[in-house]
Amino acid sequence: MKIKIGASLLSWTTPNWTPESGHYAIKETAKNGFDLIEILLPSNMEFDAATVKKQLQENNLDVVCSLNLPKEVHIPFYPKEALTLISKALDKTAQLETTFLGGVLHSGIGVFTGNPVTHQEKEIIINVLGEAALYAAKLGITIGIEPINRYESYVCNTASNVLEIINRINADNLAVHLDTFHMNVEENNFYDPIIEAGKKLKHLHITESNRGMLGEGTVNWDELFKGLKAINFEGNLVLENFSSSIPGMQQAVSLWQTSPHNAEELAVGSLNFIKQKVFEYQT
Repeated sequence: MKIKIGASLLSWTTPNWTPESGHYAIKETAKNGFDLIEILLPSNMEFDAATVKKQLQENNLDVVCSLNLPKEVHIPFYPKEALTLISKALDKTAQLETTFLGGVLHSGIGVFTGNPVTHQEKEIIINVLGEAALYAAKLGITIGIEPINRYESYVCNTASNVLEIINRINADNLAVHLDTFHMNVEENNFYDPIIEAGKKLKHLHITESNRGMLGEGTVNWDELFKGLKAINFEGNLVLENFSSSIPGMQQAVSLWQTSPHNAEELAVGSLNFIKQKVFEYQT
């Protein structure tokens, strides 16, 4: 396996990007021994890529980007607006000189129609993401599509849902971005989706069932890493656990229970857990 271990911006700050919080997250990610940071781009695209790139260089830290589509650009309702936003995110990703944009790129988070996704809606999504893939290819960027749980989206809940879209588009630079929190809700287990995704799996959010310390919840980590070993995974494992010690985090991500670990304890403990699992399954 060829793996880089990262921390999400959300390990250190709320999803609401500011230059100050972003710089703080970069410094904390580097200080605590991660290989890279995943920057969740703000949907307003008020993001100074040149300054952030300099900060990353100063901290000797790699970067990948993500974008979660807001309700206002739910692809089946607003395809043109969605493509415009994704394209802007790809531009910011390119300006950081990185080659991966992941996230919830199939639908607006929290939008529901009261029914399962329709054939017509899928066709709209496929057209938009196909156009986005073409633009991303010109920039040398891979797009990772993240399925999320049924309480946040009706479009893509499982790896199979994402693979259906990717296979329909048939673009080499479309990939699967999984998240163990959502897998714990929607998948039958942690092994089969990884095997099904195979080499299309490029990015994985590593988070416990309760968003707390890895190993203290119900995620079957051995099953997960067995799958990663079986496909000889090459990509990023990015910590995305949340701590209520971060001001505003409880409100931002509905983290109503008080965390037993502060942000740094959670990050360092989880990083050590990931390193141990990688070691176990590489030897």
